[in-house]
Amino acid sequence: MSSSTVITNIAALVTNDPSLGDHSPLGLVRDAAVVIEGDRVVWTGESSKAPATDNRVDAEGRAVLPGFVDSHSHLLFAGDRTEEFNARMSGRPYSAGGIRTTVAATRAASDAELEASLTRYLAEALRQGTTTFETKSGYGLTTADESRALRVAARHTDEVTFLGAHIVAPELADDPAAYVDLVTGEMLDACAPHARWIDVFCEKGAFDGDQARAILTAGRAKGLHPRIHANQLSYGPGVQLAVELDAASADHCTHLTDADVDALANSRTVATLLPGAEFSTRAQWPDARRLVDGGATVALSTDCNPGSSFTSSVPFCIALAVRDMGMTPDEAVWSATAGGAAALRREDVGRLVPGAYADLTLLDAPSHVHLAYRPGVPLVAGVWRRGVRKL
Repeated sequence: MSSSTVITNIAALVTNDPSLGDHSPLGLVRDAAVVIEGDRVVWTGESSKAPATDNRVDAEGRAVLPGFVDSHSHLLFAGDRTEEFNARMSGRPYSAGGIRTTVAATRAASDAELEASLTRYLAEALRQGTTTFETKSGYGLTTADESRALRVAARHTDEVTFLGAHIVAPELADDPAAYVDLVTGEMLDACAPHARWIDVFCEKGAFDGDQARAILTAGRAKGLHPRIHANQLSYGPGVQLAVELDAASADHCTHLTDADVDALANSRTVATLLPGAEFSTRAQWPDARRLVDGGATVALSTDCNPGSSFTSSVPFCIALAVRDMGMTPDEAVWSATAGGAAALRREDVGRLVPGAYADLTLLDAPSHVHLAYRPGVPLVAGVWRRGVRKL
């Protein structure tokens, strides 16, 4: 029999259940408690009404919210690109290979080195409140290197994405059609058993709309569900293709037409915004306000990768979304929890309701608003994942 634990004396509890508390999208309950049994939440409500339990944790007037759901990251890589970032931020030209630099380092790394790097970044993310994460391949670009990256990832998360279509592999740069054939054939066959999702970078310089459709359709035929890097650097077909194929998410969504916003709003496809990328490249911010007001479901994630967004901090992305993308603190927190869950088609994470996983983040603050109000401050004071306190 699992023991039960109540976390009580919570100043503000974010449940993401609008039937609770203040009946807002956050379902905010004041002077609240949460009861955990095994790996699940079994009760939420006001502290005075909490049932008896085996164990008790006093939140001491702090806020509790669901663990962050980081639905877009690239954590299977070796090396870093410090010089590239330094040059970009210093206004100096830099001609190194970008993604290709990481591909070379990743191919040269052993499985053990890749796994050690992955677990390091996962521990870093956990300390900042992330309890569910998706991660992609995409820095191997050979059948052997893509499949081994996915095997390593699958030991640490169920949310594994095959991104053989990140860029065209350097050795086939002059024959992109041959690379698409590889990705949709031999590489897909080797990778599909280790992944849940298939992704493609649909962008000028990567894969066009027809290539992206062929790749995602082939993946779907192998049982992988689509997601897509869409409309990051320019206007393009990515968002419309995502909606057409019922992709779980269209990620980046920086350059959108009114038709793109309408398509997202009238579909199940989540617009996943990744402000770490704009911060690290000094690019145009996505207009979250336009998406929210247009009726689209929005997620916030880190895009943690060594080139354009080398951060594992969801709180940092929340602060950016509030400061520079037009979101309210409530909207940003919802998007980093329930929104991320929607982008993974999950209902058992991103919420604190009976039956959901007991993934909780305790803040050293009386309100979730402090995540944007006190940017850069390490506010995460406790993390429970699957009912076990990790921090």
